[in-house]
Amino acid sequence: MEALLLGVGLLLGAYVLVYYNLVKAPPCRGLASLRGRTAVVTGANSGIGKMTALELARRGARVVLACRSRERGEAAAFDLRQESGNNEVIFMALDLASLASVRAFATAFLSSEPRLDILIHNAGISSCGRTREPFNLLLRVNHIGPFLLTHLLLPRLKTSAPSRVVVVSSAAHRRGRLDFTRLDRPVVGWQQELRAYADSKLANVLFARELATQLEGTGVTCYAAHPGPVNSELFLRHVPGWLRPLLRPLAWLVLRAPRGGAQTPLYCALQEGIEPLSGRYFANCHVEEVPPAARDDRAAHRLWEASRKLAGLGPGEDAESDEDSQPEDPGTPSSPSSPHPEEPMASELYPSPQNSTDRSTVTRRIPVKAELESQAC
Repeated sequence: MEALLLGVGLLLGAYVLVYYNLVKAPPCRGLASLRGRTAVVTGANSGIGKMTALELARRGARVVLACRSRERGEAAAFDLRQESGNNEVIFMALDLASLASVRAFATAFLSSEPRLDILIHNAGISSCGRTREPFNLLLRVNHIGPFLLTHLLLPRLKTSAPSRVVVVSSAAHRRGRLDFTRLDRPVVGWQQELRAYADSKLANVLFARELATQLEGTGVTCYAAHPGPVNSELFLRHVPGWLRPLLRPLAWLVLRAPRGGAQTPLYCALQEGIEPLSGRYFANCHVEEVPPAARDDRAAHRLWEASRKLAGLGPGEDAESDEDSQPEDPGTPSSPSSPHPEEPMASELYPSPQNSTDRSTVTRRIPVKAELESQAC
């Protein structure tokens, strides 16, 4: 009996250590009031995105829930309005797997919203499920869609500066290895899905890095954020039904609740004083070093150019002046967006270089103060 009690005590003690060191997320405090500011959160109808949107709404922001499902998005908006006491939580349709949907969302947003202070790319998938597309669906939803959306909304972000872009990534980026010769090829089978997911998370980190370089001096800063191990729909969405009852109790014990997973994205969106860390990767509300593949500036720039092609952006289609995309008078119907190729392919993307070097030694970056790197939430 004593041995049993000792074993139980050791297990409980080990769990407490694991919980407080790996599972429990430090709370984000950041800015107390966001009144007069507008935020867009993708995939905000559940999980981390919904908890992120709830915290922004509680602080007084106007929050746009950019979700694929109208039914679930409007239900989430209703829930958040009730829970936060903030009536400025609205739903707008966005399907990141469709470039036409991304453009339609941007057109609708720019015609109706005069500000954009915070853009949080939270939506993502970990598997293709039963969907079969002629392109890399994981890369499209997790990176290309957010890349295009950021590009189209940049004019509004710039006129609302100081503003921020947060890309929700994952520790899985450490396993990513981008192959530019097959970047957009369809993904088949669970092994390819695991690889494609890690590659898309690496693309998130490189995107934030290159975006920071492109936007230096504009007042728009950007960050890649790892939410930690989270018990969300993304974790169980593609698990076989018979296995879910077995995994749910385990997930509840060892994974963070969505509210905990929202803390680092919120930190990147709200914490004052982290502007010099634009382009960096954050976990547990502090900056974290990334492997060489995730700080390769040449790869980041090549990914940027490849992403422009995959997003259907023409060589002269840079972010337009915001003067041309101000909200229209309510009585004036918005004009439809011009047609664009929906499914650009990557069969002729750049050949891989023999040596991929780190361009950080020649890219001008703002020096980072040591005290910021250890700054807690």
